[in-house]
Amino acid sequence: MNRIDALAAPLLVSWQLTRDCDLACLHCCTDSAPNKHLPDELTGSEALRLAGQIVAAGVPYVMLCGGEPLRVAHFMTIAEALGAAGVHLKIETNGQLFDDTIADRLSRLPIRSIQISLDGDTQEAYARQRPGASLARVHAACRAVRAAGMPLEVTFAPTRHNIHEIEAVIDRARALGAFRFNTGRLMRVGRAARLWPKLAPTPEDYAQFRRTLDRHAGASRRLDMEFCYHPFRAGDGLRQSIESPPATLLILPDGRVKMAGILPFVCADVRQMELTQAWRNYCAAWRNPAIIAATHRALADEAEHAVPMTGRKFTETALQGAIG
Repeated sequence: MNRIDALAAPLLVSWQLTRDCDLACLHCCTDSAPNKHLPDELTGSEALRLAGQIVAAGVPYVMLCGGEPLRVAHFMTIAEALGAAGVHLKIETNGQLFDDTIADRLSRLPIRSIQISLDGDTQEAYARQRPGASLARVHAACRAVRAAGMPLEVTFAPTRHNIHEIEAVIDRARALGAFRFNTGRLMRVGRAARLWPKLAPTPEDYAQFRRTLDRHAGASRRLDMEFCYHPFRAGDGLRQSIESPPATLLILPDGRVKMAGILPFVCADVRQMELTQAWRNYCAAWRNPAIIAATHRALADEAEHAVPMTGRKFTETALQGAIG
């Protein structure tokens, strides 16, 4: 038995609304890009139905992400439906489409945070990792979040293109009013996995990166910005999941539910079952010896993480008998 078996519903739903994005970032773990929808993403009515199930199940916290969630026509409808029912929300965005109008509407909801990616402190480094993106637009988005009175989180994905700017990005995030700074080792998933030789920082880069984070994290105890970079490696988080699976459902744009972002296994489909049944499937799958064995293989070899975030690659037989 795991601790999650005592819960009737997840404590967090991480809901990827789409694979569509206005950018095609080199490090993207979901391999999102402009007009790259999954062929059968949930429709607006299907998404609203799922939102109703989330509310009915008593899920307290939902993260809306993508792709770029602001590219989804029904994004605000879903956010407002959840928020009106008291569900706390986290919105994960690249900031390119975020403006004062969106900030004003979201500020009326129970927003736990707006998370914006800030992968550089110069336009050159930022655009090299996020081709076609504007750093000035991201800074404006961060200011719009704070001006609307919402909590701002900043996330930084280190690659060999931007890792040297970590000090400046930390200072920038603090100046923009972020309450939390999220980072860690680059995940070898999605587009990052395909471009790994060109993106992965060197061990020396990471050593300096960690020293910088440790120094700022120590100083932040006297300041007002939290540093979140533990676990540092995706594999460390996966090891924790084996020991104590997280009370989180990761829902893909087409309604399927993945075991974890860096595992290929799908354990449920909210198009075919109620959210509460999907949760029971998820809990049962974490007791499946075949799943645990595959997870240990992923821990032993980081290259095992390099599987599509769509979850198309999974074995039905590995799940039979565990999820019914």
